[in-house]
Amino acid sequence: MQSFPNARGGVIVEAMAARIIENRAYLSEIDGKIGDGDHGVNMAKGFGMAAERLKRRDVSLSEAFALLGGVLMGEIGGSMGPLYGMTFTVFAEAIEGQERIDAKLFSIMLHKGLEGVQSIGSAKVGDKTLLDSFVPAVQAFDGATAKGQSFADALNALSTAADKGRDSTIDLVAKIGRASRLGERSRGVLDAGATSCAMILGSLADGAKARLT
Repeated sequence: MQSFPNARGGVIVEAMAARIIENRAYLSEIDGKIGDGDHGVNMAKGFGMAAERLKRRDVSLSEAFALLGGVLMGEIGGSMGPLYGMTFTVFAEAIEGQERIDAKLFSIMLHKGLEGVQSIGSAKVGDKTLLDSFVPAVQAFDGATAKGQSFADALNALSTAADKGRDSTIDLVAKIGRASRLGERSRGVLDAGATSCAMILGSLADGAKARLT
């Protein structure tokens, strides 16, 4: 059965941070169309601070998640800091002390992270938020493993569904946050949170796949 080590998994978070930083301008551009325009800046700041603290440190994935969660919750502004901060903090708790992470544990981690996000706000799928990427991604991962597909294939399904969920937000009207004030005018634009969520989940899947044995 495929699994990957928790030890030295900090590189997964560093790669995730690099992807967010690389897309800082793009995320802010999307956010600027219907939001505050600071999503990319805030995300890059938080992920960048975490990556700097992880640099040249041989930490586990759970330790890296905990560090990232703490930075996002305590040191960056915007509405997404607490949401993603909660996600990574709960991710860390789910795999803390585990030597290896298999598909079952990975699913538990995903569900706990999703529950953490949902515990903070009232958003649901269809409201044009990060949940439009997160929820279908988790469902796709579970669906793949339920069909007996490999961990690697389930991770591919996760990434594909996250991207499809992100793209679905173009046709949605925002129901939560500042963008909700625009009503129909919020239609036709990607949601920045769903976009960053798809990046994060895709990067996480790539990092896990690269370490599978």
